[in-house]
Amino acid sequence: MDINEFVKNFSSEFENTDASEFTASTRYHDLDEWDSFLALGIMAKIGEEYGVYLTATDIRSSQTIQDLYDIVNSRL
Repeated sequence: MDINEFVKNFSSEFENTDASEFTASTRYHDLDEWDSFLALGIMAKIGEEYGVYLTATDIRSSQTIQDLYDIVNSRL
């Protein structure tokens, strides 16, 4: 798994945020579009794409996309 691919997959769940705003260091909780429904969508997308199922605690404790990537990568 590549971080750039992960960032691209993550950003694809956002409808109103330009893809150029997403990098590994993006603090996704700070994005205007971020909400609990989007969190569920991200959790489902990661489960489908990588076969790794995140918990709400994983989402809450992560600050950046890199943090989520590290969790997913550690569970592959």
